[in-house]
Amino acid sequence: MSPDPARPRLSVVLTVVDGGAILAEAIERLLAQDGVDDLEILLPWDDSIAADVRDQLERDPRLVPIALGSIATARPLASAAGQHELFDRRRAAGLARARADLVGILEDRGLPGPDWAATMLAGSEGSTAAALGGPVVCGEEGALARAVYFCDFSRYQPPLVAGPAAWVTDVNIVYRREALAETEAIWRERYHETSVHWELQRRGRVLELRPAPPVFQHRRGLRLGRCLRERFDWGRLFAYTRAREIGGGRRLLLAAGCLVLPIILLLRHGRTQLAKRSLLGSFILLSPLVLLLLVAWAAGECAAYLGARP
Repeated sequence: MSPDPARPRLSVVLTVVDGGAILAEAIERLLAQDGVDDLEILLPWDDSIAADVRDQLERDPRLVPIALGSIATARPLASAAGQHELFDRRRAAGLARARADLVGILEDRGLPGPDWAATMLAGSEGSTAAALGGPVVCGEEGALARAVYFCDFSRYQPPLVAGPAAWVTDVNIVYRREALAETEAIWRERYHETSVHWELQRRGRVLELRPAPPVFQHRRGLRLGRCLRERFDWGRLFAYTRAREIGGGRRLLLAAGCLVLPIILLLRHGRTQLAKRSLLGSFILLSPLVLLLLVAWAAGECAAYLGARP
């Protein structure tokens, strides 16, 4: 069967996270991708970010707006947990509307290079993996931005070796449509990276990391208090997705383990940096700040294991 010329080869869900100038730059970069003319760019938006999105909607017919209206979040809208729920729901709405056989997810503060789409398409041709994930590069020099990067993306820091992986990141990923169809019941209302990927792995599907293409992560204007609240809320969300699948006894053990979890995570990140070398000096200098962020994450995990909902 020949490809349908009316269908794009690649759909990309662009998650609005920071909005403003960085959203405009992300859209500009996607519209200017080298060698890929049939790219569908999905932009899910709700009333809370209407002002950021309206100015972008007339730029190109490949930009497909998905209006979600007003979304009531379980946590206050201004909180990190409330914002994360909006990100999850925007991603889910975009995945549901995507038309291509390959469906990517990016976020506005993770800027792609000019060959991102072409490299993902080429990589998919030689792979049967359910999802292909790429590296994440820190695009900021500030201490707090670097510390947050180490917490979130050290395992995706270049260089990466191509092959099957236990983890791939939802800020630089392309799924096969059939893999999304298999897991639709999980992500239809609210997309959780971990839940989707764990289910794919339970089904025997492979996740694959690739050394390219990278995205360049930009966290601008960060404040320590906000970052600590974000770590707590995100740790709670991660642990909540795990806690739903395990018994009460194991949840208590995991909660107790949170007492030493920050040190374990710091050592894990340290081993990664020792192997990669490129940011080792920066990591050593920032390790006290990284540890503080990891303490907040562990506190969030502990809260979820003890019954707190995200």
